[in-house]
Amino acid sequence: MINQKAGTLSKEKIDLETLRKDFFEPKGNIAKVKFGTSGHRGSLGQGFCAAHARAIAQAVATLHKEEGLFGKILVGGDTRLMSRATAEICASVLSANGLKVVLPSMAVPTPVFSFEILSGRVCAALNGTASHNPPQDMGLKYNPSNGGPASSVLTKTIEELANFYLENPTKIKQISLEEARKSGLVEDCDIITPYIKALGKKIKFDVIANSNIKAAITPLGGASLPFYEAIIKHYKLKNVRLVMTEQNPDFHFIPLDHDGKIRMDPSSKYPMKPLIELVKNGDYDFAGASDPDGDRFGCATKKGGLIAPNHALCVMLDYLARRAGKDTPKKAGRTLGTTMLMDKIAQNYGLGIEEVNVGFKYFVDGLLNKELLMAGEESAGMSITNWVTEKDGILAVCLLLEIMCFTGQDIAGLYEQLTTLYGKSYYTRVDSPAKAEIKEKFKNLKAQDFAELKTFAGQEVLRVRDSDGIKIYLKDSWLLARASGTENIIKLYAETFKSQEYLETLINEGKKIFSL
Repeated sequence: MINQKAGTLSKEKIDLETLRKDFFEPKGNIAKVKFGTSGHRGSLGQGFCAAHARAIAQAVATLHKEEGLFGKILVGGDTRLMSRATAEICASVLSANGLKVVLPSMAVPTPVFSFEILSGRVCAALNGTASHNPPQDMGLKYNPSNGGPASSVLTKTIEELANFYLENPTKIKQISLEEARKSGLVEDCDIITPYIKALGKKIKFDVIANSNIKAAITPLGGASLPFYEAIIKHYKLKNVRLVMTEQNPDFHFIPLDHDGKIRMDPSSKYPMKPLIELVKNGDYDFAGASDPDGDRFGCATKKGGLIAPNHALCVMLDYLARRAGKDTPKKAGRTLGTTMLMDKIAQNYGLGIEEVNVGFKYFVDGLLNKELLMAGEESAGMSITNWVTEKDGILAVCLLLEIMCFTGQDIAGLYEQLTTLYGKSYYTRVDSPAKAEIKEKFKNLKAQDFAELKTFAGQEVLRVRDSDGIKIYLKDSWLLARASGTENIIKLYAETFKSQEYLETLINEGKKIFSL
């Protein structure tokens, strides 16, 4: 598969039966539970298996009982191979511990978990997903009462408990799902209607319905499909059509990514190739997509082709700031690796910028307390005030479509207008392979290690931040180096408002200073 040309469909069948067997009967020693920015994740088998699901569910049950939290827990997952099995295992463990569980009969997008928690119908959630990663991967996320990704303190507690239960499986309580349902501890519910009706208060669907702009939307084989169907039907969007609606856990209909793997990434030009062609051929003016668990967005337009997430975030921020009222939040949020153009836009509207570490969990308090008008990250995640505290790809796709319909302009054209006003941004990210020991050494770097760095890439160093990797701030430029939480790579991010040539200088100098 790796040798095939990126952007083509896979010719090699993924062995689903073997993966299913590996989930229930993994070969060799299994990995310890380790939460990254948003949960435990790994390849089916040693990386993630039924034992992980049971241990994490028991850890959550123990935590809830110790904290006196006896509200309902929403359990579900996306359309991956073992998402349903993972959800059912979690439900059987939680109910065996006397906790009430909501187990929908359908796949559940990540933002809907957050929505249900914030709506007060459940108090927490366990979500089986590996986001846009290859079909062979699986994971499990926990959302506490704030609706967002769990904090580092909370995930550390869950990790320790889960690893204890991995080593002591006889201490895990579990009953059959049938028994749990008979006892009344497990129930189903309608998760579509409340979400799409509430979304109608955030998105001007009447503007979309009355527009001549033709739009295509795809869930990339994921959990968002029935939600988009319901949105189109409920709001009578005759100009919006669903495309690529097939659902299969091998995701064979997704074009291969840059490295020959199937990766359902709506921000990559390879998986998004069919949608790019739809707008390029003139069939549609706009094409939007969300990944399998519905927390990331992507879009393509006639004028711009695939729109970079950074560009889309800037357009969305400008649009939201323009229509903001007196009582709206006074800040916008972005992660360390996200474009600085957002700062310039925010400043123009009298908004402050909150720069946080990589991970949407760092936006939770700001969104929950209505301090952030919008929060966004360069990896295609965003949410807005008075909405969910998770990334919401469904919201983002609908908002981008609303912007095009309301303005009558292409997203790419709107971004160009912003660069005319604030300057053109040159941005990139380069991944460099790094052995595990090099990664660990890199994680220990501190700003004080660069105290003598007065100039970098020919400019004065304004400051160095070490809260998440090392970020070097220059005038109208910056470089960020951080270790990946899931892969043996060091990620180099850079942005400048000078030139493409200077961007390359930043990256080259970054490789030297970090010995990459």
